[in-house]
Amino acid sequence: MYKLGCFKVVRASSQVDPVPDTPWAPQAWIAQAPQPIGGGGPGRLEGLVFAVKDNIDVAGLATTAGCAAFAFQPATHAAVVQRLLDAGARAVGKTNLDQFACGLNGTRSPYGVVPNAFNPAYVSGGSSSGSAYVVATGQVNFSLGTDTAGSGRVPAGLNNIVGIKPSKGLISARGVVPAAQSVDCVSIFARTVALAARVLDAARGYDAADPYSRDLKLATQPLPPEFCFGVPAPLEFHGDAFAEAAFRDAVKRLRQLGGKPVTIDYRPLAGAAGLLYESALVAERYAALRDFFDAHESAVIEPVRGIIASGRQYSAADLFDAQTRLRAIAQQAAPMWDSIDVLMVPTAPTQYTIARMLVEPVQLNRNLGVYTNFVNLLDYAAIAVPSAIRADGLPFGITLVGPCGSDWQLADLGQRYHHATGLTQGATGTALPPMEPIAGLQAAAVVKVAVVGAHLTGMPLNGQLTARDAILVGRTETAPDYRLYALPGTMPPKPGLLRVARGTGSRIALEVWEIPVEHYGSFVSLIPEPLGIGTLALDDGSSVQGFVCEPFALEGARDISEFGGWRAYTASLHPA
Repeated sequence: MYKLGCFKVVRASSQVDPVPDTPWAPQAWIAQAPQPIGGGGPGRLEGLVFAVKDNIDVAGLATTAGCAAFAFQPATHAAVVQRLLDAGARAVGKTNLDQFACGLNGTRSPYGVVPNAFNPAYVSGGSSSGSAYVVATGQVNFSLGTDTAGSGRVPAGLNNIVGIKPSKGLISARGVVPAAQSVDCVSIFARTVALAARVLDAARGYDAADPYSRDLKLATQPLPPEFCFGVPAPLEFHGDAFAEAAFRDAVKRLRQLGGKPVTIDYRPLAGAAGLLYESALVAERYAALRDFFDAHESAVIEPVRGIIASGRQYSAADLFDAQTRLRAIAQQAAPMWDSIDVLMVPTAPTQYTIARMLVEPVQLNRNLGVYTNFVNLLDYAAIAVPSAIRADGLPFGITLVGPCGSDWQLADLGQRYHHATGLTQGATGTALPPMEPIAGLQAAAVVKVAVVGAHLTGMPLNGQLTARDAILVGRTETAPDYRLYALPGTMPPKPGLLRVARGTGSRIALEVWEIPVEHYGSFVSLIPEPLGIGTLALDDGSSVQGFVCEPFALEGARDISEFGGWRAYTASLHPA
């Protein structure tokens, strides 16, 4: 049998709940292929291996949907699997899930409970639990999940990985066991946004054989450098102070990337979310499995059985009533997009231990989906990205939500956000690689320029950058070959950066901005002497264009290199 790496469980902190003495094990895999499936030939995904949630067909491996009595041998690959194989990737196995993709926690499977990749006492999130776990622990490059109510996002948020929930119909669902077919989406997990976006580009495409496939035209321009993002009110974290603090930090980080927070009324979105299980819309889950369920109801585990069975009680008239209510809510929510470019929500408002989830499986599962359930119902796109490792050692993630067709824009902002966190990849401890252009976005010609003083974020001259559509792409330090001086008599106050003999200087903090080529000349024309643009050596060995100072101007200037940067120096002048 083709062996994937051993399960790697990372114990993050002594402050988290201890692992109980129970038979729970990392049952992330349902089946592994004897040999990788697909030739791994030339293509944009050449050399990559992936796992497939076991409600998606892979020829040669049984599709169980987490229920042995339901299992069958598909003769062909699901359309999305075939597209990925054609792009050069290889499939290596099927992953565990909440049975029939009905759940958000990863405990609802006869094949075992899938634990959190950071602490096995906690839930992994579901229903795509196994697919998230094998990505977070580095066993595959990426994986496929599905998302009806958040199953492609909650596991990403709880395991420090990326989860793309594409616009409905962008990826064919032919060959996927339906949960609620009109809102189902195939989702993608990866440890970086760039790879997830590359997989999306390979997987997407109209499929006339899928009744819900759409030939969507995606936005090809990134969000503006200064954008507005929605923050829901009221916010609910179910008493989880760690999550609440992490979300406050997330708002600050998105502001640093050029965003302006706008409070939005969350009640219409919450109303849509409530319809998913508390109205006749749940009848679609029963309709998806009606023939099997009526004949083999006892083979379905609780609480999945009860949820599916509840769909029997509704009439066609009830369903039309529920659909009309959903349309009314959609109309009520639509004006939100007049004031924001993107909505930011916690991917999950809290985390639960497996023990607690098994005691309260319905209510706690509902809590995990409070910020996810509405997205597909209202025809939005979304991407879940890591945000922080909480004070208790568990991951916290945020989700960026946009209108249908905003997939590339969300990926672009999501990548910038992810890299701004400084987090490592999943539970592997591996540093994030450099950012990559997002497939599908039309890249504008830009120049990177490093700033060390009055042009830093929040400083007096930063507006000279933002007015020219410049975008902050990173914060780093110079090589230890520079001295920083406070220039006397400059308004607003400015520093001068001077290169000295290798290794005899200090590392100086800086920001790297991308400015469109057409605006670069007008920006440089504003730079007063004795400052200018030169080539700066960075601490990682690379180089970038940035601000330097002519040596003659530094006579009598104060050497402030000991502060490590202009921001720290100016803060020292005005202590709290």
